[in-house]
Amino acid sequence: MKALKIIMLILFFPLFTFAQEKAKPREGEGITLFLKRFKRTETHHYNQFIKLNKNQLGKNNTLIIGREYLLPPLKKEGYEPLFGKQYAKYPIESNELDGASFYLVSGHGGPDPGAIGKHEGKELHEDEYAYDIVLRLARCLLMKGATVHIIIQDAQDGIRNSRFLANSKRETCMGNRIPLNQVERLRQRCNQINKIYRNDNASYRRALFVHLDSRSKRQQTDVFFYHSETSRKGKHLASTLRETFDKKYDKHQPSRGFSGTLSARELYVLQHTQPASVFVELGNIQNKRDQQRFMIEDNRQALANWICEGFIRDYKYYSKKK
Repeated sequence: MKALKIIMLILFFPLFTFAQEKAKPREGEGITLFLKRFKRTETHHYNQFIKLNKNQLGKNNTLIIGREYLLPPLKKEGYEPLFGKQYAKYPIESNELDGASFYLVSGHGGPDPGAIGKHEGKELHEDEYAYDIVLRLARCLLMKGATVHIIIQDAQDGIRNSRFLANSKRETCMGNRIPLNQVERLRQRCNQINKIYRNDNASYRRALFVHLDSRSKRQQTDVFFYHSETSRKGKHLASTLRETFDKKYDKHQPSRGFSGTLSARELYVLQHTQPASVFVELGNIQNKRDQQRFMIEDNRQALANWICEGFIRDYKYYSKKK
């Protein structure tokens, strides 16, 4: 599995920027007791330990006596190279989402830019803006103690603050080249999610697909959400996200209102991913008003923050039901 709780892919990057402790297990210690001895008792400590020492563990992640293991840091700070130099370090502010695992997919990528709009004579590519918002969302979730798997990745872009995001074809599906063929492209990302999902023991697991729509230039749209007809949890998440956006619009734009829709749609990615999933369209890339929703840095961050808040609400709902 190529996604870490604190560090995501890019195997040649150092796992942490600060010095790490090492220790040897005692007779009869499993990972949980071993970590408890060093005051690493949270789920993210366990997940980090597995990732840090994956080549040093025995069968079924057993500890080997006499072997030295890296301890995950106690410091409440994470490091994710995909976020870029300015944002790579992030504080872990809470454990609100401890035990939650997210699979985030920005639409299109690689040879396929997705929908293309124009603003002031410059092209706006769907994949670039969707990716930036996904990175911002991933950072928000990590700061709340979640495990995050960024499925579509660009090793160079990072989180960007400009209005016009440069286009590229560097994106990969967690290191693998993205095919041009649409069905192969969708199958690849679904298979990647399912592969991780099968080995993911998180109590709460959700996937999100982020896109921008392309309609008539005159047609302004709000954010709208799709879920699979057969997924009760997917429908609940989509409904929770929509309710969150509705409340945010009531607060920040009370005179405007929110008309984003919620509906079932049997899209390929919703049908072929195992975790409960939601497909979100953030606006019409052709419409000048909608363009401000994702061209302006603060608006991209707001979208990420609101989705994160919706995830937290959904997670707490299912946590109470246990």
